[in-house]
Amino acid sequence: MGVTERRRREKVALRQEILDAARELFAKEGYESVSMRRIAEKIEYSPTTIYLYFQDKRELIEEICNQTFALLSKKLEKVAAGRGDPLEKLKAGLLAYVDFGTKHPDQYRLTFMTPYEPSEGKDITTGQGWQTFQHLVKAVTLCVEAGRFRETDAMAVSQALWTVVHGLTSVHITHGQCFPWVDRNRLVNLAIDSTVGGLLA
Repeated sequence: MGVTERRRREKVALRQEILDAARELFAKEGYESVSMRRIAEKIEYSPTTIYLYFQDKRELIEEICNQTFALLSKKLEKVAAGRGDPLEKLKAGLLAYVDFGTKHPDQYRLTFMTPYEPSEGKDITTGQGWQTFQHLVKAVTLCVEAGRFRETDAMAVSQALWTVVHGLTSVHITHGQCFPWVDRNRLVNLAIDSTVGGLLA
């Protein structure tokens, strides 16, 4: 391995180390409470070093969110692959979303439950989050095209369904241990079946 390639890999590794440290601190202490200096202390580098890779905390959390979106996209892509009844594949995708969030609560909190201002002038419809949302839009569109739904506005249906699965996921993350829930799988399936059933033609 040449010097140039080794340096490139070292930079990539350090960048990821910064992201991992920020993700851990944001999850434990809260996004607003963590400073760039605190992150630098965590990885035992100077704050100046972090600014060589990230302009500010906002850029850091945006990249953390992008990595989470990428992982979620892979999970949803597996569900969408292959043939099958579009309605059942839609339900499977919604179940996969909740499963992902409940298995990765810290990442879900940071990505979907942490308020922050997006970068100025940034078009959210070109970002990783919007691209991930398109998996749901495509699944809904297939159901609409197959005549399965009374409502034909795929975007409206997609947003309605997302609010349901986000609610299911976030309530189990924040209140999973302080309420006498019925079996989680039973509850999630019941909520999704009831919601999707209400859309059927």
